[in-house]
Order: sequence, then structure tokens, then C-alpha cells
Amino acid sequence: MYTDAATQPQSGLSAGGILIIHDHEQTQLKTSLTATNNHAAEFEIARLGFQRLADMLGDDCATTTVLFYTDSQIVNDSLTKHYAKHYQSLVDDLLAAQAPFQLVLTQWVPEKQNQGAHTLANQALHSAEEAK
Repeated sequence: MYTDAATQPQSGLSAGGILIIHDHEQTQLKTSLTATNNHAAEFEIARLGFQRLADMLGDDCATTTVLFYTDSQIVNDSLTKHYAKHYQSLVDDLLAAQAPFQLVLTQWVPEKQNQGAHTLANQALHSAEEAK
């Protein structure tokens, strides 16, 4: 699973993209977010991604290993430490969303390796800006 968020600092609008690859099939999701800054948006879209994956898998979560890719250094570091000074409630929410899975392996990737989720996030952000 790949996630990415996009935020327009002037308007405070945020959106995110989720790319799930499961059984050789892609699921692409994009959505507006409630977060008003990029760090919070990265946590929010990651949480939504795990919730969506759990909905897709149902009871199979308990036997599923998830490879989670993010280009957000703070999300990656916070999951490793189970701590983020200014975002602890978001870290806790994300860890709770990961709990149903047997194992979650988080990997930081450069933005250029996260283009699928990045493109979805930007498409959703543009749609939110046009709707405003």
C-alpha cells in the first residue's frame, strides 16, 4: 500500500491518495482530508488507507502482512518510535488502524517512487480547490 497527501498552504485544503496492490489488482482511492497541514494530512491518509484495506480484507487481516510505503519521513519515523511530539494522537490513531493486521512493514520511499499515490493526492486536491 502506498499513501501520499497534498496540502495547499494558502487555503489549508488537504487531500490524499491511496494505492493498494492486492492479488495483482490495483485499487486507487483519492479523497479530501480534514487536516490543514501536510504532516497531519500524511497521518490522516495513512490511517484511511489502513481502514480501507481492513474493509477490503475483512477477517483475512489477521493473517496479512502489509508492505506500507510512504514518502513522509515523519510518518515513517513516528511509526518506528510509536511517538511524534506534536502528532501523538495521529500516531496513536494510525497504530490502531494497523492493529488488525498480522504484520506491517513500513518503508520510507523517495517521492519519485510514490508517484501513483502522489498523483491521486494532487488530483483530489485540485478537485477540492475547484469545488471551493
